[in-house]
Amino acid sequence: MSTKRTTYKDAGVDIDAGNTFVRMIKPFVRATSRPEVISDIGGFGGLFSLNTNKYKNPVLVSGTDGVGTKLKIAMMADRHDTVGIDLVAMCVNDIVVQGAEPLFFLDYFATGKLDPERSAAVVKGISEGCIQAGCALIGGETAEMPGFYQPGEYDLAGFTVGVVEREKIIDGSSITVGNALIGIASSGLHSNGYSLARKVIFETLGLGINDMLPGMNRSVADELLTPTRIYVKTVLNLLRDFRVNGIAHITGGGLLENVPRILPKGCKAVIKRNSWTIPKIFTVLRDAGNIEEAELHRTFNCGIGMVLAVPEKEVDEILIRLSGLHEQAHVIGEVLKCDAGAETVQLV
Repeated sequence: MSTKRTTYKDAGVDIDAGNTFVRMIKPFVRATSRPEVISDIGGFGGLFSLNTNKYKNPVLVSGTDGVGTKLKIAMMADRHDTVGIDLVAMCVNDIVVQGAEPLFFLDYFATGKLDPERSAAVVKGISEGCIQAGCALIGGETAEMPGFYQPGEYDLAGFTVGVVEREKIIDGSSITVGNALIGIASSGLHSNGYSLARKVIFETLGLGINDMLPGMNRSVADELLTPTRIYVKTVLNLLRDFRVNGIAHITGGGLLENVPRILPKGCKAVIKRNSWTIPKIFTVLRDAGNIEEAELHRTFNCGIGMVLAVPEKEVDEILIRLSGLHEQAHVIGEVLKCDAGAETVQLV
């Protein structure tokens, strides 16, 4: 039996590094605070006091997601300050489509060996995402698991809770034939389809992480690490003044699989593919990978991050408001009657 004292650090877990990490991220966490937050970082749980006097019949809405293989790009480029924005975006964009205002956010960060500076960069991005969404980062978990992840690897998961008045829940049930479909532009790939994008870029095209993409004045890293756009403040602004019958967040599955999720029985979405300009990155992937059009549209967002179903009479005012909110938006289609058994979305 060895007489040498064995420590947790000998096993690969550095408690001191973890404490350093917590100290580094405290300013980022506090920057996201809201008046309802009544706890500080370091507690066993985050405390958030819901002001029930503000609501008649509040309904809590929750969401969870990750960043997927976009993390591989961050690791290849050794740039970690934007994937946290992606993490927040994927969660809060999912709940705002139901009319919910995101209240708070929690994250889970897991790695083989904790690098305080790199990990703090990730949390800085999470903080920035929370600020953009108007929600508070009230807690999280950092897991150091030696032997479970390869050196330099980490994974992220996020969790958000929001609130909406029961009578104001948006579930698509009020969508009717004749509604217009407005598409709000994405900022790029967002956080979906990266397994296919990586295959085309690194295997088919043989590019490196810092190489320039063909026909684009941007490197692979710059384009693929563009953060997912957060639509929370835009959508909540619209909901205050306009009737929005349904909202679809265009994530995995693209337009073809996400728009039908909000359509009531008897309705179909007819989307005009030439009603907006598909950003260059998607055509580069399509052409280099010989990707069929249907596959492209059900894997990537193709330039549309949100779709709103709205009454035709409100379209012009909504487009003006979106422009004032610095969003690029287009009428991309309409809702028509759908025969039983027919496709619920058509690209024409």
